[in-house]
Amino acid sequence: MVDYANNLIALVRGPIVVADNSFGSGASQSVQAVPAIGLAYITSYLRKKGYEVVFIDGTGEGLNNQYPLQDYPGFSSQGLQLGEIISRIPKQVKVIGFSGMFSGEWPVMRDLISQTRESFPEALLVAGGEHITALTEYSLRDCPALDIAVRGEGEQTFYKLLEAYLGTGSFSDVPAIAYLDTKNQYQQNGNKTPRLKSIDDLSWPAWPDNYLEKFWEAGKSYVTHTERDMPFLLSRGCPFQCTFCSNPLMWTTKYQFRDLDDAMEEIKYYIKRYNITSIQLYDLTAIIKKSWVMDFTQRMIDEDIKIKWSLPSGTRSEALDKDVLMRLKETNCNYLVYAPESGSQSTLKKIKKRVKLPRLTASAMEAKRQGLIIRTNLIIGFPHETYHEIIQTLLYGLKLSFKGIDEIALFLFSPYPGTEIFNELMEADKIKLNDDYFFELVIRNSEYISADALTFNDNVNGKMLGLARSFFIMFYYFISYFMHPSRIIRTISNIYTGKVASTVFEHRLTELFNRRNGSNNIKGLGDSSQ
Repeated sequence: MVDYANNLIALVRGPIVVADNSFGSGASQSVQAVPAIGLAYITSYLRKKGYEVVFIDGTGEGLNNQYPLQDYPGFSSQGLQLGEIISRIPKQVKVIGFSGMFSGEWPVMRDLISQTRESFPEALLVAGGEHITALTEYSLRDCPALDIAVRGEGEQTFYKLLEAYLGTGSFSDVPAIAYLDTKNQYQQNGNKTPRLKSIDDLSWPAWPDNYLEKFWEAGKSYVTHTERDMPFLLSRGCPFQCTFCSNPLMWTTKYQFRDLDDAMEEIKYYIKRYNITSIQLYDLTAIIKKSWVMDFTQRMIDEDIKIKWSLPSGTRSEALDKDVLMRLKETNCNYLVYAPESGSQSTLKKIKKRVKLPRLTASAMEAKRQGLIIRTNLIIGFPHETYHEIIQTLLYGLKLSFKGIDEIALFLFSPYPGTEIFNELMEADKIKLNDDYFFELVIRNSEYISADALTFNDNVNGKMLGLARSFFIMFYYFISYFMHPSRIIRTISNIYTGKVASTVFEHRLTELFNRRNGSNNIKGLGDSSQ
């Protein structure tokens, strides 16, 4: 039987890692300089089960505080320094859980766990997240201070681990965990990562007092920006199996929608409690079923919910026909990201991205006719790609730019752990797991000017790939502003007022403007997303 009153649990997120020469917000920084909704969900789940939980966010407690990483030249962290994070962990804590989502953060996270061990020699140190799930054995061996790795969706597994360890002192039968035994042998309990039977088993995220306000005051936001943006989930998982995405390993292909009544109550609570101005959907794939999104938007109308909302993570086009897009506009959806990934149908087939480009293009054009701000995400440099396929993608971006798409995000392919392509590259001995590889993930898409690029493609020269990305990013923006001069006025106005940022580019210009003017408390700055 667990004595909940005497078993304090700490959940910890470390600082962000950025390349010193990044322009504005680097790719990894952009994703992480936002409220830690994952830890907020786990906190809520454990509290519902009776545990006392303290939530320590090394990023959120030190927004806009950047310091060089002495052990890793060329890189800095944003947030609290490691010692400051550790000093905030209560001395009586029994179990400390670390969030390990991004592989580019691993070297610093490893240092944080190792230093925490020195201060808490008796505590059970646990880590979970996408990186830990993808490189479980590697992480345990690379960080001997780490006791347990939680694989996959964290709430249920972490709870079962706590019940076993704090109740009996043993955890050998807990599913979906891994560890090194007393003989230094790797032990993994099951090959599959179990999911909650129902997403509605989760309570709303538990946000610490004055936590969200720090992000709003610093202007941190996920892609688009209004004055008080609230992270939000309407679904969990993704039913697709793209070869460059780690979702199938982390979340499986189980895809669940939330109960609409509960979602509406949560939104209304945030409006009343926090006076939010927007909800930003962090869903992996928010819109798949037309009927569901039509029901959701109709409920927003019926409930007289007037705030803005956005889909910054990227979505598909199957359900986004004229009826749906009209409804998105009617309910104040202010930003919509399409994720075709490639302009080559042969590449899409190879990466298992089941998207038909003519249909996606037609949907995006209809979205523009409805007055939505639209971004599309493209990737070049997949290992199998030829110059012809890469040129098809670049030209597809040009086509979208001329047709009026507000922003074309162009990225170099990154081989993220846990993906099918990563496994193929590992088997081909084209990736060496070490700190250089992890930091390459930080650098890879953090600059607009890429004079050279590490390529995992035998068909394409890395320098050509980097130069092509840099040129076409600038060309896409030139077309966007040249063909639509009103966007120049909007951008200048948004930067000057600091209340709204309509695109990623505006966010980065705002950050640059504020840094040059010596502003430490950056208003109106949102962070970009891959």
